[in-house]
Amino acid sequence: MTSVFDVLVGQEHIIEILQGAVAASRTGEESQEMTHAWVFTGPPGSGRSSAAVAFAQALICPNNGCGNCKDCNSTKTHGHPDVEIIRTEGLSIKVEEVRELLSRVAWAPSMGGWRVVVMEDADRLTESAANALLKAIEEPGTRTVWLLCAPTLHDVLPTIRSRCRHLQLRTPSLEAVTNVLINRDHIAPGMADFAARVSQGHIGRAKYLATNESVRSNRKTILRLPLQLGSLAAAFQAAQTLVDLATTEANASSDERDEKEVEKLQEAYGKGATGRGMATGGAKAVKELEKEQKLRSTRMVRDSIDGALLDIATFYRDVMMVQSGNTDSIINTDMHEQIESYAFNSPSHSTVNKINAIMEARENLARNSAPLVTCEALMCQLARKYLSTNP
Repeated sequence: MTSVFDVLVGQEHIIEILQGAVAASRTGEESQEMTHAWVFTGPPGSGRSSAAVAFAQALICPNNGCGNCKDCNSTKTHGHPDVEIIRTEGLSIKVEEVRELLSRVAWAPSMGGWRVVVMEDADRLTESAANALLKAIEEPGTRTVWLLCAPTLHDVLPTIRSRCRHLQLRTPSLEAVTNVLINRDHIAPGMADFAARVSQGHIGRAKYLATNESVRSNRKTILRLPLQLGSLAAAFQAAQTLVDLATTEANASSDERDEKEVEKLQEAYGKGATGRGMATGGAKAVKELEKEQKLRSTRMVRDSIDGALLDIATFYRDVMMVQSGNTDSIINTDMHEQIESYAFNSPSHSTVNKINAIMEARENLARNSAPLVTCEALMCQLARKYLSTNP
C-alpha cells in the first residue's frame, strides 16, 4: 500500500511520529500528538522539506496520505486551496512576503479539515519577517498548522522554536540512498553506489550526480584543485576556476527558465496579441521579475559554490582518514593514489586546519560575502599551509 511517507528514506522514527499525529488530528482537537506548529530540522539531503510536505498531504487527505488521490496530488503541486508551500529562491524571506502570506492563511479551511503552511526555508527569514511570523504562531488561526523547515534548531528564532514541536531528521545511510537510486530512479548499481557515496547521503544531490555527466566532470575538476595549490598565483587561479564552474552550472539551470518566465509575463500583459506593446504596468512587472531572477541566480551561484566547497572538504577528509590509518572509508576512491601521496607529504594537524578553513569560508558565504573574494582568501590559506609544510 502506497503512502506519501514513502519518500522519506531512513526516517522510520519520523514517519511513526507523523502518522500518529495524523491519526490524532482526526479528532479535531490539538493534543500531545498533534499540535499547531512544527519545525523540521536535519542536514542537507535528509528530507526535511519532503517530510513537511508529506505531513501536509496526510493532514489534507481523507485517507491519511494515500499519495494517489486528488488532495494528495494537488497539495504536492501547489494546487490545493488549503495548503501553502513557501519555497524562497532569493537570499532571504522578507517581512512583506510574510505579511502577504498571513493575509492569505487567515481564513478557515475551505475544503479539508486543516489549513497547512509549509515554509521550507525558515532559516532565511529576516528578523522582522520572523517577528511577524511569531505573532501568527502565538495566535494561530482556526485549524491552521505551521510546518517550518531549517538546517538546525538554532537557525530558527528562539521565540518561534519554543512554540513548535521539533522533529530532527538524520542523514540516510549510503545503503538506503543506493537502494532508492536503483529501485526508484532505475540507476545502474555501480553509478548508484558512486553517487550515494560522494553525495554523503544527500538523496537529491546523489540523483543529480548520477544523471548528469557534466556535473560529474565539474566535480572531478573541483576535486583536483587542492593538488594544484603550489603557489599563491595558482591559488588565485583555483578560486577563479571554482567560481566560474559554479556560475556556469547555475546559469545552465536558470537561463532557459528565466526566458520562459519573462515571455509568459509579457504575454499576460498582452504583448503580441494585437500587434501593440504590453498593457500599462507590463514593463514595471517585467523589471520586478528580472530583479527576482537576479536574486535567484545569486543564490544559485552561492549554493553551487557551497556544494563545491563541500566536495573539496571530502578530499581533505579522505586525506585525514589515510593519515589516521582508516583507508576503508575513503569517499573519493577514484583518487586513492593522489590522496595517499598528499597524506604522506602533509601533517595531520595541517589537514584539520584546511577543513576548518573550508567550513569558515562556507559560513562567510552564508553571510553574503563576495563569492570570488571568499574563494580567493580560502585558496590562499590552503596554498600557504601547503607551502609551509612543503618547503
